[in-house]
Amino acid sequence: MIAKLLVANRGEIAVRIIRAAADLGIATVAVYAEDDALSLHVRMADEAVALRGRGAAAYLDIAGVVDAAAQTHADSVHPGYGFLAENAALASACVAGAITFVGPTPDTLSLFGDKSRARTLAAEHGVAILRGTSGPTTLDEATAFLADLGADGAVMVKAIAGGGGRGMRAVTVLDQLAEAFTRCASEAQSAFGNGDLYVEQLVRRARHIEVQIVGDGQSVTNVGERECTIQRRNQKLIEIAPSPNLDPRVRAQIISAAERMATAVGYRSLGTFEFLVDAEAGHAGAFFFIEANPRIQVEHTVTEQVTGVDLVQAQLRIAAGASLSEVGLGVGAVPPARGMAMQLRVNMETMSADGSTRPSGGVLTSFDLPTGPTVRVDTFGYTGYRTSPNYDSLLAKVIVRTPTNDFAALCARGSRALGELGIGGVATNASFLRAILDHEAMRMDNVSTAFIDEHLPELVRAAQPAVATSAATAGRAGVVVDTNDPLAVLILGRSEGVVSTPAAADGDVADGLAALRAPMQGTII
Repeated sequence: MIAKLLVANRGEIAVRIIRAAADLGIATVAVYAEDDALSLHVRMADEAVALRGRGAAAYLDIAGVVDAAAQTHADSVHPGYGFLAENAALASACVAGAITFVGPTPDTLSLFGDKSRARTLAAEHGVAILRGTSGPTTLDEATAFLADLGADGAVMVKAIAGGGGRGMRAVTVLDQLAEAFTRCASEAQSAFGNGDLYVEQLVRRARHIEVQIVGDGQSVTNVGERECTIQRRNQKLIEIAPSPNLDPRVRAQIISAAERMATAVGYRSLGTFEFLVDAEAGHAGAFFFIEANPRIQVEHTVTEQVTGVDLVQAQLRIAAGASLSEVGLGVGAVPPARGMAMQLRVNMETMSADGSTRPSGGVLTSFDLPTGPTVRVDTFGYTGYRTSPNYDSLLAKVIVRTPTNDFAALCARGSRALGELGIGGVATNASFLRAILDHEAMRMDNVSTAFIDEHLPELVRAAQPAVATSAATAGRAGVVVDTNDPLAVLILGRSEGVVSTPAAADGDVADGLAALRAPMQGTII
């Protein structure tokens, strides 16, 4: 067994990994950026090491992570998701330093870290893919591809590397392509250190289905599928296991496709293979492979809740050399799903009346979580914690389950759990999530990836009372200035430029100056 594990991540996934390791008797080491010392994972680990730098850049420092492992005599590194999770260079550096990398091999990471290569693998093994460009694509090549699709054509611009919906934008009009390309490249470069892009044909209304794969390098198995159809701007908001009404024949075909691809590469560790099902053709429609994520997924929780399998512990044990049989996931041993589970992503954000969102932040003045035998919450928040604008807006994952396959009852339970959530000081999207769950089409499972866009006005109206309250609270908090705090409001003079003057309210601003409320959380540089 692994003796000491360094967790090369932060937030709720770092907390989740630390807890799983502790249950296996593994000592843990946390790493943290200079601006992240008060994050919960730092408190929970047995040891903590500071990385040089602030924000995401610190967590993307491969040399810094490997040095921290050597400094603390950690014999293994778990990258979580995001940051370096799919980085083959980190895996190779760990191998070179005789450190166990908790994840797939460097070769597998290189393959699936390049979505165009993954598409080629799918085609080679008889798995349908959407039309798209091959390899890193220029704007001119993308323009030609979109033009070739015809007047009704549309594309999805996608980052070659990474996942999580970052570096992705749908383009339905040719004039939008250049701006989308610029934004996607910038976002991908910031998140993954690789700004390369490609484009593929857009399925306007789809169901998003993914398969949880586990392999030990010799054999692979699946732990069922999840549905991640409810998305906003390609960011998943709600995930469900198993899919509520997926046709059994399509389910079997999708799982078979995922297993064929994983077997072909001798997959080791956890991985998720993602597909789109054409919603226009119903649940029995055609499906297409879109990408594979060679890491733990944000939404692994719902699979755990319906199967009882601790996926993180299985991942740790396989990294230490255990076989699928030894971790209880051999042929015929994977527990079938019992009931259903749903995950709700609670993000720190404010929403305006037109449905547009901005990141929020501040100090968590209260942090009361829902409880009960069918509720689980994964989070890194705690009362008194000051959030940072330098990281992802995900604050908590509220997971609920039901013992039956009554999807409407699952939605109702999720809505009640969100109603018990009491977060003060920071605006969240909890009311918007409740509006989705309370919508008749949602409870009837009459949805597609376009659901939020199609119903946005009514969803915003349903969430509006809470939205207005959140906006007002954010506005009041915005005028408080701490000159040592990077989240300060700007005090601008007519000719003086930026002045660092504490002000509790507009009336405290000196003559000739004006207080400008920051419209969103950010860092003053």
